[in-house]
Amino acid sequence: MTIAQICLLVACLLPIGCAGLAKSRGFGKRRRDGGFDNHRPREWLAALEGWQARANAAQANSWEALPVFIAGLVVAHQHQAAQATVDALALGFVAARLVFIALYVADKASLRSLVWMAGLAACVALFFVR
Repeated sequence: MTIAQICLLVACLLPIGCAGLAKSRGFGKRRRDGGFDNHRPREWLAALEGWQARANAAQANSWEALPVFIAGLVVAHQHQAAQATVDALALGFVAARLVFIALYVADKASLRSLVWMAGLAACVALFFVR
């Protein structure tokens, strides 16, 4: 398994981690006491506030970023790009996503947007590596 493939797996798991973070305060509580409602999960998540709501938004954004990353890896593979370059760009994307999630939860909007652009740049670069 290449580093890029490991990064792909990590990128696929990041939204699930964000969802767990968003739901974390509701774990262990009964539904009537504000605990996570698995019967109406979307409504429960929509009612979150503060850092939990931002963690849920980071989940959505992580799902949105994933197809571009996957497409970039596929194109780089089709071009038989140098694996070291593909690995470096994949690591850059995952690092940017991890920082992005932390900044999103911490409510650092401007810095978060800059990091988001860095992650997008890594994905776009994957389309052009040889």
